[in-house]
Amino acid sequence: MIKLNLSNLRGDFTGGLTAGIVALPLALALGVASGLGPMAGLYGAIAVGFFAALFGGTPSQISGPTGPMVVVLAGLFASLSGDASLIFTAVVLAGVFQIVFGVLGVGQYIRLVPYPVISGFMSGIGAIIIILQLGRLLGHEPPGGTIGALSYLPTALADINFYTLALGVGTLVIAYKWPPALGKFVPGALAALIIGTLVSLAISVPVLGDIPTGLPSLHLPVFDQSKALLIIEAAFILAILGAIDSLLTSLVADNMTRTRHDSNRELIGQGIGNTVAGLIGGISGAGATMRTVVNIRSGGKYNISGMVHALVLLAIVLGLSPLAAQIPHAVLAGILVKVGLDIIDWSYLKRAHKGPRWDFALMLTVLGLTVFVDLITAVGVGVVFAALAYVRQIAQLQIEELRKIPEALNDPKENALLEKLKDKVTIFSFGGPLSFGAAADVGHHVRERVKPGSKVTILDFTRVPLMDVSAAMAVETVTSDAKSAGRQLVICGANADVNKVLESINAHHPEIVAFDNLHDALVYAEKQVAGTDSTNPRFQAATQV
Repeated sequence: MIKLNLSNLRGDFTGGLTAGIVALPLALALGVASGLGPMAGLYGAIAVGFFAALFGGTPSQISGPTGPMVVVLAGLFASLSGDASLIFTAVVLAGVFQIVFGVLGVGQYIRLVPYPVISGFMSGIGAIIIILQLGRLLGHEPPGGTIGALSYLPTALADINFYTLALGVGTLVIAYKWPPALGKFVPGALAALIIGTLVSLAISVPVLGDIPTGLPSLHLPVFDQSKALLIIEAAFILAILGAIDSLLTSLVADNMTRTRHDSNRELIGQGIGNTVAGLIGGISGAGATMRTVVNIRSGGKYNISGMVHALVLLAIVLGLSPLAAQIPHAVLAGILVKVGLDIIDWSYLKRAHKGPRWDFALMLTVLGLTVFVDLITAVGVGVVFAALAYVRQIAQLQIEELRKIPEALNDPKENALLEKLKDKVTIFSFGGPLSFGAAADVGHHVRERVKPGSKVTILDFTRVPLMDVSAAMAVETVTSDAKSAGRQLVICGANADVNKVLESINAHHPEIVAFDNLHDALVYAEKQVAGTDSTNPRFQAATQV
């Protein structure tokens, strides 16, 4: 359902106007970087900016072309030999994927990606953008792809166009050093674009050239069976990266506005925006952190600000094209280098050596895979490695708990029973969720630490909220070991969920006896040790597992 909040109309108009001006040079630069041209960048900014604001779940967010999306599009452009119709089809399909993600509630899971993984692929994307612009700064048009651009560098360095280099570096300096006082009226990136273009009129450097004017035309999806897999893969990567990028920006907006966004609704809004962008010949986009921050700081709070930002760009499109044709490639390259530098996670890189080495290694791995392999592999490998590392840490904690065989118990009655039984009973107390990470070692540690001469082994699950099948199979191993050694196995404290798992796996072991609490288990153990328990306790204080 569309909601328009008119309570902050003046602030939203000011924020949207400012964000639109900031977005202009970035949309032009990212459009060129994608290979589809500056107007594709502007059309994408208009479509994604308007419809993501209208239908999305983060009221203050400004959406449009972003670095991560452009990196994928540039790779797709090279793979498809510049076939724009197929690229726009991938953009439309990416939007459809995002709508499906939102409907299925995938948004809550995307936020579970660990920070080192996010940091690694964002820094990798920043590095890719910079690498792809180095050749243009030197006055050349490098081949597509990171490897191609790097391998072309020696050629470019052997024949440097110092005019383009000076113009690009000058643009970068202006974008960074533009006085904050003037930035309130003219943003640094826009000032760099204008000044760089004016300077270029006095020198001979490559410019954008003829740009179409007026409203965009309709680009219906086309299907090429030989390219279908490539298009679907690129669309899926665009959808995932756009979702991650947007939801990360949503978190930034939440922190600044003290609100809470709707993840799944945001994905639907982004999906609609990207679908429309592909249909009108625009590049894909996502929530843009810098533009969102500018919007909020300029007074924007609600989705009207994002819609105003898109309408400002539309107005510019209808009259700017002849002027935009004079913008030099070197100026846009300088702006893009700033975009790349801003995307790199410098705050984490400066502190990474002080944190856990594994997290730093994971970040570097993801960064390397992002730059030299591809983004989806980088994120996939990063998430898998992070999950395995987490499972290993939890497993180590569980095993450490298992190693602590209690010498005394807190409850006086239980402690008296334990003192009386001495070396005849061994208690193993489990702490926290018992998962497959620890399951492989449970049997080994129980076997290794059971007291010599012990008659009863008690497994205390009082502090275990849940258990998986792997852990239940480990209990079966412990049961077999106890039976072989002539010991009685007793389980106590298992809740309904844990009991359900144990019953499903260990139902064929009638010798396992279970009690509701440790005291009853110790009483039963006392009888077993004394040899006085000749009855089946199944329907007394115990239950069979």
